[in-house]
Amino acid sequence: MESDKNLSTLLPYFDVLLEDFAEGNTDVIECFGLHVHWGYWENPGLADGSTADFAQAAENLVRKMSDLAETKNGMKILDCGCGFGGNISSLNQRFSNIEFVGLNIDPRQLDRAKSQVKATHNNQIEFVEGDACQLPFSDASFDLVFAVECIFHFPSREKFFQEARRVLKPGGKLVLSDFVPREVVLSTWSFTSPFSQPLVTHAYGQVDATYSLSKYRDLAKSTGFQIGNEIDITQNTIPTYQVIRKLQFAGDNKKAALGNWLIEIISRLTLIRYLILSYVKPF
Repeated sequence: MESDKNLSTLLPYFDVLLEDFAEGNTDVIECFGLHVHWGYWENPGLADGSTADFAQAAENLVRKMSDLAETKNGMKILDCGCGFGGNISSLNQRFSNIEFVGLNIDPRQLDRAKSQVKATHNNQIEFVEGDACQLPFSDASFDLVFAVECIFHFPSREKFFQEARRVLKPGGKLVLSDFVPREVVLSTWSFTSPFSQPLVTHAYGQVDATYSLSKYRDLAKSTGFQIGNEIDITQNTIPTYQVIRKLQFAGDNKKAALGNWLIEIISRLTLIRYLILSYVKPF
């Protein structure tokens, strides 16, 4: 019970989702029952605000990330912060002879992932409860490590990068997506955070959104990674906010609603950018 309480504090939006699932909210299930992240629209102007359109956009995001990762048949892939198994489900349908491992600290998410993602195409799938900063896997055992829109929840990006590098084979890749602030935002953080941080925390739990692109570059260097891709897809994700408002994802919780509104505004102003980043472990 104490563990569940702690997870509710850390991940309040999953409480909302799981309650909506239990109540049979079909719109929420279609949007977030598999993927729990923002959508990607190649042409944002064509987004129509429907749940079906968003569900496809969420699928599009993980496809874009897997394309950047140069995913191939026969790989061994670790998905950290795997949520309800959406990324693995997508890869499972499109590739063969892959050994997938989904890792998450929340057993509630893993239970749903196990129930709805089944191996096909001679793939293998395992879901493991664990900490992304203390990966329970052998050295040099994975070809790819993904972290789709979750690294801001991890206790330490540095420890995660160190662990990801450890478990990757030489030539292996780490591919992640994150909300990355511009330096100007960080320069005013001490003045704005007393207002903004509680709103975001109320909606999404413990979130560290203070990691700039320059910090990521320094982190890659200090942990022995080569920088691969740095792709700004902020504008391609903006239609997500229309769907969240439509679903009233924040419910009657005014603080959570304000948190979502704040993230939308600073994203539209590109003060915080949605980036896909990739890194390579040298041979």
